[in-house]
Amino acid sequence: MRPSVIAIDGPAGSGKTVVGQRIAEILGYLYLDTGAFYRALTWLALNRGIDPHDGQALAMLARQASIEIERATEPGERGYRVLVDGQDITHELTLPSVSNTVSIVAAHPEVRAEMLPLQRRVVRRGHVVIAGRDIGTVVAPHAELKLYLNAPLPVRVARRIAQLKAIGIEPDPNAVAAEMAERDRIDQSRSVAPLKPAPDAVILDTSTMSVDEEVAFILDLIARKDP
Repeated sequence: MRPSVIAIDGPAGSGKTVVGQRIAEILGYLYLDTGAFYRALTWLALNRGIDPHDGQALAMLARQASIEIERATEPGERGYRVLVDGQDITHELTLPSVSNTVSIVAAHPEVRAEMLPLQRRVVRRGHVVIAGRDIGTVVAPHAELKLYLNAPLPVRVARRIAQLKAIGIEPDPNAVAAEMAERDRIDQSRSVAPLKPAPDAVILDTSTMSVDEEVAFILDLIARKDP
């Protein structure tokens, strides 16, 4: 039977978003990057002047705020919209200030405890491709198909630089490398839900695969589960 929940984990720049979106589009599923929840909270905390190192204050903010995920209605969007207290902040989620702070916010156990029920609510709907850093291990441990995408840091840095240049930003390569390395360190060493493959995850090294090859590989895995 075709998997109703497909979990994709991996570090920044491993290709989760583009591959997850493609798979969801082909299957007619919702695509969701759970990092959107943490980015939304990070954006809100920065706008409210809350210290990203203050886990208790962030958890309280998460309880008070309404963070909702909706299907995108306009072509060209990422497949979903993120609303905070009714305000569409989808395009603010990729601001450099948010990207550089989100791993700090997401590392707090109190914050993760507040976000987990919101993420699992999406999982319960089914027919979803859900990506993040603890999907197969924590958010959706019973997902019928679990994937872990990875690539060496230099490959992921090059991808991020290309993404930034594509939107008119000329980044400092050394700064991008340092930021991604630090993000990896935080994600992999946090005490709660660290970034790691689920024991039953299929691991893909995306450094030598094109997006089309990755998608074809995953669709083949799905076909084996849906004879």
